Amino acid sequence: MSRKITKNLFSFILLISLFGLFQVAKAQERGAYDYSREYIWGISKNTNSGLIAGIAGKFSRVINDNQFQSFGLEIVNVKHPKELRRTSRVSGNTFLLGKTNYLFSVRPQYGREWVVFKKAPQQGVQVNAILAGGPTFGVLMPYYIQYAESSNRVITVAYDPERYPEPSRIVGSGPFLRGIGESQIKIGANIKASLAFEFGTFKNDVTGFEAGFQLEAFTERIELVPLANNRQIFPSAFIMLFYGGRK
Repeated sequence: MSRKITKNLFSFILLISLFGLFQVAKAQERGAYDYSREYIWGISKNTNSGLIAGIAGKFSRVINDNQFQSFGLEIVNVKHPKELRRTSRVSGNTFLLGKTNYLFSVRPQYGREWVVFKKAPQQGVQVNAILAGGPTFGVLMPYYIQYAESSNRVITVAYDPERYPEPSRIVGSGPFLRGIGESQIKIGANIKASLAFEFGTFKNDVTGFEAGFQLEAFTERIELVPLANNRQIFPSAFIMLFYGGRK
């Protein structure tokens, strides 16, 4: 299932990239315009996440006519491909079988961007090639469940498959932020390569998407599902929808 999702995402990225290049070919009257700063924010999806991976923000400054330097921050939820969402027969609530920790990656990034195609004054498309990277601060937060110790006693505990081995007794997930005070910080690094397609009716609008590949590595294995193969390196394909402006 995970391979199928990855294959579909790769196909989607390729399709929208070709669409963006087609729009570039149709754009007319590509003209020069002046700006020195760019601000964007967005939401992302990747092959190591659920429907929405996280949020991102970026500030860019012009170096010359065709090159920028950027400073960004991403916060994303990283999932294990072996996570299984189950529904309790007792309560009807859902929970993640075998999962013991959430992983939230906080990624400060420094990058360079090169303009491949420049945006027209109105209704144009700009395509930038991006290379960025930086440290990763992984927040490893315990995953809590509600567990029926007996017919009339339900406890909320950090999930440990060895201590609470009977899935039929799990009646749902615990409060999302219950384990935040028990979080651990894991150090790593990340790098990404991507293409950004910027659309906009006016020359100072920034609306579009970024698609590419990212590699993230930690100094140790990250335990998300202890009974599965936990990794130290997390490669992924991603897409981000963004909006912003220029000055």
